[in-house]
Amino acid sequence: MTTAIAPAPSVSHDWLLLVLRLRTFVALFLVLAFFSVMAPNFLTAANAVIVSKHVALNAFLAIGMTFVIITGGIDLSVGSIVGLCAMVAGWLVLNGVDTGLGYTIWFNTYEIVLLTLAVGVGVGLVNGLLITRLNVAPFIATLGTLYIARGAALLSSGGRTFPNLSGSEEFGTASFPFIGTGSFAGLPVMVWLLVAVALAAHYVSRRTPLGRHIYAVGGNERGAALSGVKVNRVKVFVYMFSGFCAALVGIIIASQLQAAHPATGETFELNAIAAAVLGGTSMSGGRGRIGGTIVGAFVIGILSDGLIMMGVSSFWQTVIKGVVIVLAVVIDQAQSRLQARVALAQEAAASR
Repeated sequence: MTTAIAPAPSVSHDWLLLVLRLRTFVALFLVLAFFSVMAPNFLTAANAVIVSKHVALNAFLAIGMTFVIITGGIDLSVGSIVGLCAMVAGWLVLNGVDTGLGYTIWFNTYEIVLLTLAVGVGVGLVNGLLITRLNVAPFIATLGTLYIARGAALLSSGGRTFPNLSGSEEFGTASFPFIGTGSFAGLPVMVWLLVAVALAAHYVSRRTPLGRHIYAVGGNERGAALSGVKVNRVKVFVYMFSGFCAALVGIIIASQLQAAHPATGETFELNAIAAAVLGGTSMSGGRGRIGGTIVGAFVIGILSDGLIMMGVSSFWQTVIKGVVIVLAVVIDQAQSRLQARVALAQEAAASR
């Protein structure tokens, strides 16, 4: 009787696996090279600042989405949370809170930011509880909150825009526009905020027990539970963090435009998912890196801005983004299969 032995991993397989792992950097290089040729003004310093702002907005959402996808979930509500939180911030700047007792409570910029972030975290908490306590599938739970948050944003103003969010010295809100339009050391404030959030997320994911638990839940939820991981708490945390990131984007957009519209954030969830998946986050859970997600956000941001500079229709831009998502998932599946083959071959070679 003969025994079949798995072939040893070849050099070509190793190189192919390396290319697949570095696919985000390859894609970034390709889009940079393409648009530097097709759009001559693309590599100017002024355009770099504009691109960095767009990338930052997408990257915030993608960081939160990365944690959610690593646990094996999905959050479709982030775009609506952006719109809702932009309206909350706009309402507080313009109208304060009417107590119904003949006077209005006004909040300064810091308090408005904290209250708005609390709204985003609260929506994330609702998502987490629907998924963990009521066993609603993540897709359905977040789809429901997508509609609820968007409806609440529309109801807050009757579908109208909150304009002139320049703030007031009297109520301590004159600094509100600085969040979205200010700069420090030559870089926009939102970019510095992105650096802070990205570093914090990277530290949590790689240096803390919570980060290890997030990966464990996505890799093998039942095994993680048997190992003592509080699976439900981990899931609730990642959706709350995703809501926090979405709220931050809503604040930044309202500050940047000095206006808040209930339609803000529509389809933002697509860009966030695309950036996370393109950055190496596996849709099946258990794998992903914050650094890869940031690079993926750069690819999506550069792709969007480059297509605009080339005069490509917004309709075609949507099609191209959809193709990018599908290709990213297909490549991720190919990487998973190749990794499994290489691991099997290495185990067989070690046992001989």
